[in-house]
Amino acid sequence: MSLPVYFAPLQGYTDSVYRRAHASLFGGVAAYYTPFVRIEKGDFRRKDLRDIAPENNVGIAVVPQAIASDPNELRRIVDAIAGCGYRRIDINLGCPFPLLARRHKGAGILPFPDEVERLLNPLKEYPDLIFSIKMRLGWESAEESLRLLPLLESAPVQQITLHTRLGRQQYKGEPDREAFARFYEACHLPLVYNGDLVTVDDLVAIEHRFPRLAGLMVGRGLLATPWLAEAYAGDDTAAGNLYGRVALLHERVSEAYKAVLQGEHQWLSRMKTFWEYLLPEADRRLKKSVSKSHNEREYGEAVRALFLSMKENV
Repeated sequence: MSLPVYFAPLQGYTDSVYRRAHASLFGGVAAYYTPFVRIEKGDFRRKDLRDIAPENNVGIAVVPQAIASDPNELRRIVDAIAGCGYRRIDINLGCPFPLLARRHKGAGILPFPDEVERLLNPLKEYPDLIFSIKMRLGWESAEESLRLLPLLESAPVQQITLHTRLGRQQYKGEPDREAFARFYEACHLPLVYNGDLVTVDDLVAIEHRFPRLAGLMVGRGLLATPWLAEAYAGDDTAAGNLYGRVALLHERVSEAYKAVLQGEHQWLSRMKTFWEYLLPEADRRLKKSVSKSHNEREYGEAVRALFLSMKENV
C-alpha cells in the first residue's frame, strides 16, 4: 500500500496552469500544494490570489500555502485564503530564499522560537480550518527543528512536512536523512517526508525506512517525471504512452500561457522554464536547442525534434 504523494509547491513552476494540465493527464497525486501567498509592500500580489482562485483550480485537490513573519500579516493571508472557500491551509516555514529569510520568513524564522510561537498564535482563532506546516530542518542547524517540535505539537497544527535540508543549503548538497530520522522519532504529529525523491525506488525506500509516515512530498522529481506518483502507486496505466502524455502536457500548458501572458517574449520565457527539470533523460543537445530558441518558430521546431527523439528511443 503506497503512501499519499503530495506535489510540492515550487515558485515559477507549479502554478494553476501547470496543476490543471498535470492533473488532467497524470494520476497518483493526493493534493497539489500551491506556491505561497504573501503580502508585499502592504498588499497581496494579484498573481497569488489569481493562482488560488477556485475557478482556476476546479476539480483539483489543492492546499494553498501562506508565508509571513508577523501574526497580523498571517491573519490577513489566512482570511483571504479562507475567503476563497479553502478549509486547509499550509504555513511555509521552509522557503530558503535569502531575500525572504532575512525578513524572518520561511526557513529564516526557524532559529527564533519566540517568533515562531507568536506567528502561529493566530491559528487558534480559526477552529474550522485545518493547518499544516512545511518546514526545513533548520536554518543553520538541524537542532533548530527539534527545539521547535514541542511548540509545533502544542499549536493547532495537524501535519508537518519536513524538507531534509537546512535553509542555508537552499537546494544544494545532500539531504540529511539522519537528521530527519531524529525528528521522525521525536514527532507525534503526522509527518510527511520531502527531499530528493526522484525515482519510484526513492519513494519506496523512504516508505520502508519510515513506516509511520503520513505521506511523501515530491517537487522536482514530479517536474522531471510527471508520471512518477502514479508509477509509485502501482497504476497499471502509468507505463502507457508516457511521452505522448508529456507532449499533451506541454501543449496544454503552452496554450494556457498564450491566453494569459503578454506577448511572445513572456510566453517564450515561461515555456523555457517548463523544460528546466522535465525529462532529464532527453538528449542534452536537443534540450539546449529549446533553451536557446529566440522565437516561437524556433522553439516549436526544437520541441518537435526533442519529442521525436524521445519517441524513437522508447
